[in-house]
Parts: sequence; C-alpha cells; structure tokens
Amino acid sequence: MHSFTYYAPTKLCFGKDVCDNLGSEVKNLGKKVLLVYGGGSIKKNGIYEKVQKELQGLEIFELSGVEPNPKIESVEKGVKLCKEHGLEVIIAIGGGSSMDCAKAI
Repeated sequence: MHSFTYYAPTKLCFGKDVCDNLGSEVKNLGKKVLLVYGGGSIKKNGIYEKVQKELQGLEIFELSGVEPNPKIESVEKGVKLCKEHGLEVIIAIGGGSSMDCAKAI
C-alpha cells in the first residue's frame, strides 16, 4: 500500500439567514466557487439571489438540476467543472440531494 495523507475539511452551515455570512466564510477559502443546487426552487424562494449577492467578486460556476438521489453523471459533471477551472470551494444549496452530490464531488 502507498502512503498518503487525506485531508478533507467540511463546514456545514444550517439555519435561518445562514446565507447572510456566506461571503465572509467563502472568501477565506478561495475565489473560485462551484454552486451545486437542484431544480431551481432556490431561484423561486430568493435564496439564489441572496447567494449571488454574498459571493460578489468571486468567480462562480454552477451545477444546477441535481436530481433526487443524485446520479453519478451529475457528480462527474461537477468533478469536470472543478478540474477544468481549478475550483477551490464547493457550496451546496438546497436539500440533501445537493449536499450528497457536493460531498461526492
């Protein structure tokens, strides 16, 4: 077996108005962000707009349309985006499927 070090810090933020601190949280981690979300309810309920405002000045890439019980194809699309653009931060917004997909990416 080859020796290696695995380091994968994860920070989960839950609750009302949690998006209000998103910008300061993310800017400490990197400037290139992958935003992972599902069918678009975040656009209907206003969270998408809040997140965009909080992330102003950062380079944002999106993986939208993540299905319930995400398929490997969605994960592969996210991995491809990360590799192609050197993304540093992954943000899952919405429900468990978005979070599951982001964790796998």
